[in-house]
Amino acid sequence: MKKIFSAIFIVTLFASAFAQDITTASKFFQSVSESYGRISTYEADLSITADGKTMTAKVSYKRPSLLRMDFSNPQNQVILFNGDMLTIYLPGMSTNLQQFVTSTTDKAGMDLATPQGLALMSRYYTIAYEIGQSPVPLSDDNQEKVVKLILYPRNPAEAFRQIKLAITPDNKLIRRIEATTTQGQTFVFYFTNYNLNVEIPDQRFVYDSPATSNNYNNFLFSE
Repeated sequence: MKKIFSAIFIVTLFASAFAQDITTASKFFQSVSESYGRISTYEADLSITADGKTMTAKVSYKRPSLLRMDFSNPQNQVILFNGDMLTIYLPGMSTNLQQFVTSTTDKAGMDLATPQGLALMSRYYTIAYEIGQSPVPLSDDNQEKVVKLILYPRNPAEAFRQIKLAITPDNKLIRRIEATTTQGQTFVFYFTNYNLNVEIPDQRFVYDSPATSNNYNNFLFSE
């Protein structure tokens, strides 16, 4: 009988130790969100791929909700989001688009790689490991180790059918976002060359389009 109890005790200890090494996907995502919450500003290089085309930009973020993308491809294109207003300047069409964004669903799509966007994703999406909790290569061509998460909407009315995240486990920075809309279109965002907590003046998030550009308001969600 003593041997049986000893065996049960050993198995219990082993199971307890093993359980302590398991980090749930939700807990890991929470640690990423908390890490971004400690970032006051960041700059990074960004590439966005959709429909076989790739755009490149320098992205700047400043707490609490200022986000700007200055594109080198297409050159001089600008996207600016201040938490409520989305501004897009399209130089090839000499057009300036502006849209007030009020719903939490649409805001989550605008600021995916910010504390606000991560908090909204945690609220409106279920979170799971895409492969497992152990780091895996970012891609076949890039052996950098990341943790991969996959998010599914709790409500089918959300903007994205699924979101995949690739996160560097040591610094909790997002390296890649793959977001698929409810219409089946997929956007892939690659972040490189992060520069954290740098001095960025508020003026950087004020954009005046050229006086000759055509202005269109409330363009995004009109029928």
